[in-house]
Amino acid sequence: MSFQLTRLVDPHTGASSHRLAWLASRPDGVPAGSAYLRLFTAAGHEHLAELDLHVHPAERRAGVGSRLLAAALAAAREEGRRCVTAEAEAGAPGEAFLAARGFRPALGLTFTRLALAGVDTAVLAAALAEPHPGYRLVSWEGVVPDELAETFAASRRAMDDMPMDGLDYRPTPWDVARVRAAAEAIARRGELLHTVAAVDADRGTIAGFTELVVPGDGTGDGQHYGTGVLPEHRGRGLGRRMKAEMIRLVRERHPDLGGLLADTADGNTYMRGINDALGYVPTHRTVRYRLDL
Repeated sequence: MSFQLTRLVDPHTGASSHRLAWLASRPDGVPAGSAYLRLFTAAGHEHLAELDLHVHPAERRAGVGSRLLAAALAAAREEGRRCVTAEAEAGAPGEAFLAARGFRPALGLTFTRLALAGVDTAVLAAALAEPHPGYRLVSWEGVVPDELAETFAASRRAMDDMPMDGLDYRPTPWDVARVRAAAEAIARRGELLHTVAAVDADRGTIAGFTELVVPGDGTGDGQHYGTGVLPEHRGRGLGRRMKAEMIRLVRERHPDLGGLLADTADGNTYMRGINDALGYVPTHRTVRYRLDL
């Protein structure tokens, strides 16, 4: 069966990326698959593109995925991209598809969920009671308060050395404008951003932070975003303490929330240990692949 590829226009252009899109359809017009190619525009990421390709199970092994991939890779080359990444669930057909076309595994991610109704309150209480002399916790919802904006932006470098294994991602500097823009984008989606930060009591500067995004109606599952501690403040248990406080906070403010979702690089043994200790349960694993053009 022949398939028609139609290039689409994605109206959503972000501050740091935009997407190209293709739809594969059968002669009768029924969609068979799609591909999205995200082109990063932030400084240090202009060489990267991210592929999201899906083929309907009934249309697989008919060349649909190969045609979509060929169109996306041609566009990536035209845009001057040197590396394309794509993600597949471990053990799913997408892994074999990517490997057969020259992609190589670069980063494993384990996805976990904490069911809030089943939180071990004794474990949580113990984590909250751990002493951390010289530090205090603060929290806010939405955009960072003005008095903490500069130090919060500076603390974002805590994520610069997170394990990325074989992915060619380079840290992008944060400033106050970018921090505020990220929070405002979440608010425009109708979601709630919660942040818990550890503050150095002597200097008044942020030593670490953790972020969580909750659906606007306070139901379903919340999604953890970044959690990081500046190198000079590590080894004091701040990551565990901040994450425990976030769990306590959302249980209090969002009693109808079902759970908390996290995804952690396989190489990030420290954060995986924190999640395991607090009761997060693995749900599935994905592998991020890369193809050098």
